[in-house]
Formats: sequence, structure tokens, C-alpha cells
Amino acid sequence: MTMTMLSPSTPQRLLVAGAGAIGCTLAARLAAAGHTVELLARGATLQALRQHGLQLDDLDGHWRTPVKALAEPGAIADVIFLCSKSQDLPALAAQVQPAIGAQTLIVPLVNGVPFWFFHGAGGRFDGRTVHSVDPGERLGTLLPLAQVLGAVVFVTAEAEAPGRVRSRTPHLLMLGEPAGGISPRLQALCALLADAGIEARPLERIRDKLWTKLIANLTSNPLSVVTRTTLAQIYSDPVLLDTVRAVMHEAMLAAAAHGARLEIDPIEFLRLGAGMGAVRTSMLQDFERGRPLELAAIGDAIVELAELYALPMPATRTLLAQTRWHAARRAADTAPACALKAA
Repeated sequence: MTMTMLSPSTPQRLLVAGAGAIGCTLAARLAAAGHTVELLARGATLQALRQHGLQLDDLDGHWRTPVKALAEPGAIADVIFLCSKSQDLPALAAQVQPAIGAQTLIVPLVNGVPFWFFHGAGGRFDGRTVHSVDPGERLGTLLPLAQVLGAVVFVTAEAEAPGRVRSRTPHLLMLGEPAGGISPRLQALCALLADAGIEARPLERIRDKLWTKLIANLTSNPLSVVTRTTLAQIYSDPVLLDTVRAVMHEAMLAAAAHGARLEIDPIEFLRLGAGMGAVRTSMLQDFERGRPLELAAIGDAIVELAELYALPMPATRTLLAQTRWHAARRAADTAPACALKAA
């Protein structure tokens, strides 16, 4: 499937589904580059976007851009960016159905193991469903796999208020065909994003970089909830490093079993993590706000992939169990307060 109509110099109709921090960052830069951007939102965020527009503060300055904020998608889009928590993706995929045409390119920007992981992978598991992230096997039906591009997101951003986002790091996306290789549509999309000030690297083997991000998420997100600490602390505190190393080594073994070529060694991995600074993970932010945690995609799915090769993952299983304990404890502690407010 080719998509030669994509051009950075020609305005495109783009749908950004999900008005969280990543979705708003992407929408602001694409709209500023002259593209027609529809941004799916709801509640207070939808109202704020309609009243005040979209505001982004990043390394290039302050952006206040007009976007078409919608509760439901409008016309068929050239590209759909799905920007949601992994557990919300099935509902979002159903919502964007009116915007998917025969030539629409679909780019899920989600954390954790993606639903398309085994699509076009070849080998004994080719076409297999990752049940931790797609238990009902709906996503492959709702989102035509032939129209999906894989993405690894290296963008950190935080919503300061509905419709207002701050990002303190460079915007970087790595994109690739699930079946491998560099296609014209992949190159065209990378050029479109680059024109909007978003570094987009086309990769021949998207899963290699995906595994690097998976290991980063697995070693940092759950532990940030258990310890309430930042990335700098997680990757430098001697007390925490034993857990980080144990989980990292288990995940690296799983990556190797699945044929990933990791370009980074464990020592460099820890150094880069510590260098991220006082960044609070998205999972910690969700925990503090009482939201569901992305443990299925970030943790359970990696355990599922490891089980295919009979890898036990004891440190990872323990960390995930501890994280769920803290989430359950917080929910129990806040339940009485919520009940009082309702009364």
C-alpha cells in the first residue's frame, strides 16, 4: 500500500484522536505547520480548546494554535494519530471509524507493547495476538493492519491545564512498517512531521527501538509508583538500582529471545535514564490523579512475550504485583473521601 499523496508542502487533513499531553503537543505543531488538524477531545478539555485554542510551551517557544476541537470525528482523514492510554485504545479505535478511508494511514502513539507487535513479524509467532493489550481481538478488526504504521514515542510532555501543555525535551518519534523496510508512505509521513518541527526517524526494524522503549518503560513506570520518585532517582539511587537491574536484565533476555537487536548496553542504559532529570513518569502522574495504570501494556504484555519462550521474569512479576498493591491501596484510601463528596 502506497501513500504518495502525503507531502510536507501540501496541507493534509489530520486527525489527532486524544487530547492528552502527547496528542496536544502533536496537534499544536502540525497545526502551526499549516495542516488542517481535527483534535478529538471531551469534557473540560473540549470546552477549553473551543474557547481558548490549543497552547503549547516547548523548547521552541510558546504556541497558540487554532485546531478544530471535536467530540466525534468529521471527514475521512489522510492520517489518524491515536494518542491514548493503551487501555483506552479499543474505545478510541471504535470512535474514529468514520474517519478511516481506504487510504487513511493509522499511527498509534501508545505506551507499551502494541497490538500490532506480531503483524508482519515473520517466524513462528507471525500474526499472533498479544492478549494482554487486545484481549477481545478487536483492534486488528477495527484498525486495518495494512494501514497501520508502528511508532515509538520519545516525547515527554505534561498537561498543565485542559488544552495547555508543556514539553521540556525535543520532540522525537521513530516510525516503521510492522513488516519492516522503508516504504514511500513511511518516508512521506516522516517528512511531514519533520516539517512541523518533530524529528521523525524512519526505521527498517521498528521492533528494535520498540524494545528499548519497552525496557525503559518497564524499569521506570511501575517503580515510580512504588517509590514516588523521578527518573533521575530511579536510575541513580543505589537502593533502587538492584530492582532496576534485575527487571532490565529479564526484559533484555526477552528482547533477545524475540530477535531484537539492542544498540544500548546496560551501563549506558542506566546513565541515559539518570540523565533524563527530574521527570515524573506518565504512570506516576496517572497514579497521583487516581487514573487507571497502563500495567497491562507496559508490564503484563512483556511477561506474556517472555512466557512464549518460558522465561520466568520473577523480578518483573514482583514489581508489577507491588505496583498493583499501591494502586489498590490508593483507591481504597480515596474511596471514603469520594463518598463524602457525593453525599
